Amino acid sequence: MDFTLDKYTQLLNALKKSGLNFKLRHDVDLLPKNSLRTAQIESELGLKAIYYFRMVPESYDENIIKQISSLGHDIGYHYESLTTCNGNIDEAYDDFCSNLSQLRKIVQIKSICMHGSPRSQWDSKDIWRKYDYRELDIDYEPYFDTDFGSTLYLTDTGRRWDGYRVSVRDKIPGFQEKWDSMGLVFHSTNDIIAQLESANSPLVKSSFSLLITTHPQRWNDFGFRYIKEAIIQNVKNVIKAYLIGKK
Repeated sequence: MDFTLDKYTQLLNALKKSGLNFKLRHDVDLLPKNSLRTAQIESELGLKAIYYFRMVPESYDENIIKQISSLGHDIGYHYESLTTCNGNIDEAYDDFCSNLSQLRKIVQIKSICMHGSPRSQWDSKDIWRKYDYRELDIDYEPYFDTDFGSTLYLTDTGRRWDGYRVSVRDKIPGFQEKWDSMGLVFHSTNDIIAQLESANSPLVKSSFSLLITTHPQRWNDFGFRYIKEAIIQNVKNVIKAYLIGKK
């Protein structure tokens, strides 16, 4: 079974043994308690990750943010201000700054990451066409500050590792085709693990570092929540494919 906590642990162990350079990124869209569980697993394995929290009730939980930080992980702001401000860039920037200030009362924030909001017509990264996040003492926004010429981006968007095909924004245009041509496209977690464990695989033989994005609400022990997440995500994938087709 895929997208269980046991499978995530297997993936982490395979990454450690592979010798590849990798960075773990988590988008806390929903169910912050799930993020605490993955943070604990990573901590037990001696790994450090960054957790991006949205400023909405279904993500923002000060107690869990503090607990994850205390485990040695970094905390970032998962912003969606252009969506919540209906496309007004100036209002979005003010909203962004207000939310950032609130988060910084709890933990240090040096990194931000756009939340995709697939049903929205606005892309919150567009705030930075007018403003500069570095003036706010922010060091890193993965969509702008990652060298994708030397970094392979893997994300579980769509509850699959090739979900860029039905993703509205969580993908890297211009690089995906190159990765696909090199055989660096995966559907399941087992597909990734198999390549990590093979010394002759395209992944291990490549010179890429890895940026791995997961959404912890997708990773559950089998049960009601596991089944619910699988059903909801399959429905979302159909909707996102429709939205992509309209563009």
